Amino acid sequence: MDQRRPFSAVVTTGDWHDAATAWASSALAASEARVRAVAQPRVRPWSTQLVIDTAQGGRPARFWFKANCRAQAFEPGLQAFLASVLPDAVAAPVAADAERGWMLTADHGATLREARGDSGATAGDWLEVVEEWARVQRALVDRTEEVVALGVPDCSPGTVPARFELMLERVLGLPAGHPSSPDDATASALRDARSRVAGAAATLAASGLPSTLQHGDLHPGNVFATAPGERGRLRVFDFGDAQWAHPVEAILIPAAVMEYGGLDPAPVEAAFRRVWAEHVALDDDRWAELVAAAEVTQAVNRSLTWWDCLAEASDAEAGEWGESVLRHLSRVLGRRDG
Repeated sequence: MDQRRPFSAVVTTGDWHDAATAWASSALAASEARVRAVAQPRVRPWSTQLVIDTAQGGRPARFWFKANCRAQAFEPGLQAFLASVLPDAVAAPVAADAERGWMLTADHGATLREARGDSGATAGDWLEVVEEWARVQRALVDRTEEVVALGVPDCSPGTVPARFELMLERVLGLPAGHPSSPDDATASALRDARSRVAGAAATLAASGLPSTLQHGDLHPGNVFATAPGERGRLRVFDFGDAQWAHPVEAILIPAAVMEYGGLDPAPVEAAFRRVWAEHVALDDDRWAELVAAAEVTQAVNRSLTWWDCLAEASDAEAGEWGESVLRHLSRVLGRRDG
């Protein structure tokens, strides 16, 4: 890949398309699946997908090819590792190329979001998703070295203060007019937030809960729908935003999305707490303290994700998504993410 060119420019060339299709076709050759049609429905600064329709013995079958930007090239290796450790929770890729950040997966049907249509995910759906992810997290607490060695960023509490300094330096160094260049008041407030970030990180480090895999974007669009009666057989995917972090960070996106959709997240948070209560006692006051601290650390960690996602963006793409870095970093000031 020409590193001087935006990711989206590279993955929309004929040469790249031909190479990706050839790689996928080779991976499918053993199953005698014949590629019939390839479409590229989505291109972002951080990833792209190809929909590959095949025929095998007269039967149609669909596969998905995904390519990631350099910062998220760990995803194929991570998904393969998770599938080997937790096959009931994560589907194994058909093929993976960790060096290029390429992955081929079978189509597993509708996501929860697609299955529910206009009604959206129900409170029961959220309960299953969050409980399942908490179980995944519990199963991985002793696999730190293996997961981080795959390239997953280590964003555990002890690393957060230094990361905040890094992200602060980055946004303060952006040229005026950049979407994530802070105004004077915000810049001053961020400088003054150092002690708050350090305190939040210390609270989580002393919580008794071990760091584990944080999905980074846990919502019904990233979970395959489960059939009736298959509780506990959900399959989570899309691990490009994953980080190794404090487990409570994982509940923040589900809770925010539920609140935005008019659902009460309290029962889902309670279910998440019950899974982790097997590890450490979490009364209401302690839980509230950890959530408040996780809001701060996740803000810092999420700003890193966006910075990395936009590292290979074009000028136009930076203009469209560039504000995300400052928007998330500013949440250390107590601003909720929209």
